[in-house]
Amino acid sequence: MSSLHSGTVTFAFTDIEGSTKLLQDLGDEAFGALSRDHRRIVRETFGAAGGSEIDTQGDAFFFSFPRARDAVTAAVAAQRALHEHAWPDGREVRVRMGLHTGEPHVGDEGYLGIDVVRAARIASAGAGGQILISETTRALLGNVLPDGVAVLDLGEQHLKDIQHEHIYEVAVDGRSTGYKAKPTTEPAPARKTRTDEMAARFEERIESYVERQLENALSGGRPQIPTKLALGGLGIAFASILMMVAVVVVIVLALKLIL
Repeated sequence: MSSLHSGTVTFAFTDIEGSTKLLQDLGDEAFGALSRDHRRIVRETFGAAGGSEIDTQGDAFFFSFPRARDAVTAAVAAQRALHEHAWPDGREVRVRMGLHTGEPHVGDEGYLGIDVVRAARIASAGAGGQILISETTRALLGNVLPDGVAVLDLGEQHLKDIQHEHIYEVAVDGRSTGYKAKPTTEPAPARKTRTDEMAARFEERIESYVERQLENALSGGRPQIPTKLALGGLGIAFASILMMVAVVVVIVLALKLIL
C-alpha cells in the first residue's frame, strides 16, 4: 500500500463493466492483453494527477487523492484514454468510476470510516463509461471544470448500506449515461462487484482494528486476553455472585420459618 493522504481525501473506485463476458468472448490471452492495457491506462492517468493506489483486485482499483478536483481530472483523463484506445477485436472497454470526498481516520489498517464504503457504493451504482460523484465532491469541485466536461444532477438515489445519497454524473465530451432507476418489484440478488468486495474487505479490516483496540484497553499493558474471553469471564463472575446471593436469601428465609 502506498503512502496515505490524510485530512480531506477524495476516494475513487473503478472497475470494468462486463469483464466476465469480455473474458469469455476474447479468451485468456486476448483478455490478458486487454487487462494489462486497462491497468496501465488507469495507473498512468490517476498517478499523473497525484493519485495514490490503495488497493486493486482483478480489474478494480481503489485510489485516493488529496484534492477533489485532481480526482475528477484523473477520472476524466482515464475515460478519454480508455475511449480512444484500440482494444482487441474492436471491443469497447467500459469502466465505471465513483468518487467521494471525506475526512477518514488513518489507522494501522489504513483508511477507516464510512467514506470508503460510500465511494465504493457510488461506483457500483454507475454504468460502464460513467463517472459518478457524491454531493461533497461536487461542492468541492466548484465551477471550474476540464474542457468538454459537464456535471449533471442525478438527484437523490438509494444506495446499498448508505440510505439516500445525492449523486452527480461527470459527463465527458457529451457522453452521458444518467442513472438507471432500480425496479420497484423485488429484484433478483444483485451480483457483488469487485468494488463491493474491496469495500467489504476494508470493513473487515476496520472491525479487526476496533477489536484490537478494545483488547489493548482491557489488557492495560498486561498480556492480552481476547475481548470475547474477557467478557465471558466477567459474565461467569457475575453469575457466581448472583448464585451466592440466592443461597443467602434461602438460608435467611429458612431461619425465619424455624424461629
